[in-house]
Amino acid sequence: MFRIRMHTALAAVHHFSTEAATMKLLATVKSEEIAKPKTIVKSKTSDGNSTPSGRDTLGRRLLSLIYAKRSAVITIQKWRDEGHTVRKYELNRIVRELRKLKRYKHALEICEWMTKQHDIKLLEGDYAVHLDLIAKIRGLASAEKFFEDLPDRIKGRPTCTALLHTYVQNKESEKAEALMEKMSECGFLKHALPYNHMLSLYISNEQLEKVPGIIQELKKNTSPDVVTYNLWLNVCASQNDVETAERVLLEMKKAKIDPDWVTYSSLTNLYIKKGLLEKAATTLKEMEKKTSRKARAAYSSLISLHTNMRDTDGVHRVWKKLKSIFPKMNDAEYTCMISSLVKLGEFEEAENLYSEWTSVSPTGDSRVSNILLSAYINKSEMEMAEKFYNQMVERGITPSYTTWELLTWGYLKQKQTEKVLDSFEKAVGSVKKWNPDEKLVREVYKNLEEQGNIEGAEKVLVILQKAGHVSTEIYNRLLRVYAKAGKMPLIVAERMKKDKVELDEETHRLIQETSKMCVSEVSSKFL
Repeated sequence: MFRIRMHTALAAVHHFSTEAATMKLLATVKSEEIAKPKTIVKSKTSDGNSTPSGRDTLGRRLLSLIYAKRSAVITIQKWRDEGHTVRKYELNRIVRELRKLKRYKHALEICEWMTKQHDIKLLEGDYAVHLDLIAKIRGLASAEKFFEDLPDRIKGRPTCTALLHTYVQNKESEKAEALMEKMSECGFLKHALPYNHMLSLYISNEQLEKVPGIIQELKKNTSPDVVTYNLWLNVCASQNDVETAERVLLEMKKAKIDPDWVTYSSLTNLYIKKGLLEKAATTLKEMEKKTSRKARAAYSSLISLHTNMRDTDGVHRVWKKLKSIFPKMNDAEYTCMISSLVKLGEFEEAENLYSEWTSVSPTGDSRVSNILLSAYINKSEMEMAEKFYNQMVERGITPSYTTWELLTWGYLKQKQTEKVLDSFEKAVGSVKKWNPDEKLVREVYKNLEEQGNIEGAEKVLVILQKAGHVSTEIYNRLLRVYAKAGKMPLIVAERMKKDKVELDEETHRLIQETSKMCVSEVSSKFL
């Protein structure tokens, strides 16, 4: 059980190749009108943020608005008041750059400002970008309202596709399918993009049975592109379907569509899972030929795939190549490499690389630290795990939910109950909304039941009540602890009623069983 739960941090290396490829795919599947930003020569400001180099420009001023509370509108107005001209093409370029930097609030403010200017003529693509930004900042309902309020002449392919993209991001299958029908009636499905959106949605929602149908419909109306084929291969990999994957690759080549690194990453991952290592080695070589500075994520995928093939030399070679191309590694790349080293048993090298990361990265991202913490715990080295955790805190790294979860599992393995309760409480309290981990809750109560630890069981109940996660099964687990201890709890039925939890047959049986036992003084402390 414990080793199964250790996937929280260490499994990153198993899935990094697929995740990197999938993220690249899903990032590609966006509205045609939400274009990639053009290249802008940048320089660093004193706070380390990139801004266009050279003289004072409107773009420089807007990109320097680091804090969300600062107003893009005021900045534009001031620029105009100083006698400068505000041009639409320049604002569009700035919006693209802000979106690239995920500074959506300021990008939205610029779009909204443009809609109020009589001398700026907006096109359908501009409204598509506007809709996408509204969805990101204000949510789906606001994006739908924006679309509904648009004049009919603006409700064309770009804005419909942007709305479809929003439905996909929110995993709204029914709304997306209904919109696809309307787009078909209007003749807006003459390109692969909407179908790629639907493929992404079905993959995300695990509705893989719908994939063949959408691909067939796509082929009736238009031609698949490289993204279509990559998404299709992603489905094949998830289903371990080598035969279909190879047929898809052959079809792709016959259509004279050049496979990219994502194509070969999906195939390699599939071959590795099926134990077809010779084929995996071949596709891995093809994948490496497709890497470049523009495809940075491909290097992390290469490292993970070499790791899964137990190719230590390949891992080090790709890492060395990555460092020779880019002057600074990001956290995701350190995470990938440290995970790979741990998996390959090169623990000392992993520790050295972690030390390098702490010396160069300003982020203090606990996800990097959690890899080594997980490794220590997995090796049953709790003293080292505690020492490492203390070093994390000393370095200013804030423990995350995963940090506390890992420690909870480690202490469970060592049966250090007080530390289990402390770590579990901190784990649940470290997030605004806890997504209940049923396995962890079950194991915590199992440990308490074995000890007949009534006070600990009541403490866990209090933690779960604060998190809004109480159920019939939780109370039954509490009652089992009382039964094991040979004690009777007080007014359990009333407490359950207060928590709006129903009693089932087992609850009644446990209450009946414990009613014959001595009353526990502990129970009264938690009433």
